[in-house]
Amino acid sequence: MTLASGVGSLPGTDIREALAEVRDTFAGADLPYLPELPGRGPGSDLVGRTGGLLVELPLDLQPSGWRLVDRPGRDARRTASLWRQDLDELAEAFEGYAGSLKLQVCGPWTMASVLQLGRGERVLADPGATRDLVESLAEGVRAHLADVARLLPQATLVVQLDEPGLSAVIEGRLPTASGYGRIPAVDRQRLADGIRTVLAAAGDRPALVHCCAADVPIAVLHSAGAPALSVDTSLLSRSAWDEVATVVESGTRLYAGLLPTSGPLDRAAAVDRFLAAWREVGLPASRLADLVVTPACGLAGLTPQGARDVQRVVRDTARQLADIAEEES
Repeated sequence: MTLASGVGSLPGTDIREALAEVRDTFAGADLPYLPELPGRGPGSDLVGRTGGLLVELPLDLQPSGWRLVDRPGRDARRTASLWRQDLDELAEAFEGYAGSLKLQVCGPWTMASVLQLGRGERVLADPGATRDLVESLAEGVRAHLADVARLLPQATLVVQLDEPGLSAVIEGRLPTASGYGRIPAVDRQRLADGIRTVLAAAGDRPALVHCCAADVPIAVLHSAGAPALSVDTSLLSRSAWDEVATVVESGTRLYAGLLPTSGPLDRAAAVDRFLAAWREVGLPASRLADLVVTPACGLAGLTPQGARDVQRVVRDTARQLADIAEEES
């Protein structure tokens, strides 16, 4: 059945309110998620939040960004406090819940591209430090899943790796700390191996990789063993759509970010564009039943009412595509 879900982030600072909104919108026949509220400040942003899950790699927030340090300090304590609050509220909001629930964490390559070493260089510039980060993240994801599973023992947990920085890593576009050079592009096999290591922490749970860039490396993510891919379908070129068709036909599930998060929210136009591209690459209508429909990206930049509107349109769009799948099959 075609499902609806969100990418992860929402506006506001009240996690209880955000969880209630997600639960009421998606907890029926769809895929609710633990929302991220970056508006709460440091430790709620994608990198800082995921940094709170790392094992034996504490972070501290410097003027230039998040940095690996020798021992946890005030910033690590703040992040840990936010995580405790989120999980306490999650357990209350979803008490007794027996459906699927999505959890989002930052992927290893975006983490490596943003986090800094003690001397200010990106972790990505040091292969040894990058390897340690990948292993620490995998261990942290494993522990995080165990914590949530204890709170919601009947839920089926779904793991999403967010990799917004993946294209810059694979293309060698990231500057060095001095600003005079570029960090070399990461070999595609090494990149796939890093993602595979973190995905393996999910065990037999459903998992996906999200990247909303126009040049998302679909073939690399597929080779990493990602069971599902989440992309902004409005940005895909015809060649990228060809790659999407290949992986969908091989059994990879598509999380289709087809609803815009800026500008007019025109559902009819968005669905028409999506279906035209879907049909152009020869994908059958029956495959629409396997989709998860999402916004194009996170919703933290919207107003609370704007985010609510988008999520409801996402849900209605999933129903529309489910009807098309049934009618045309």
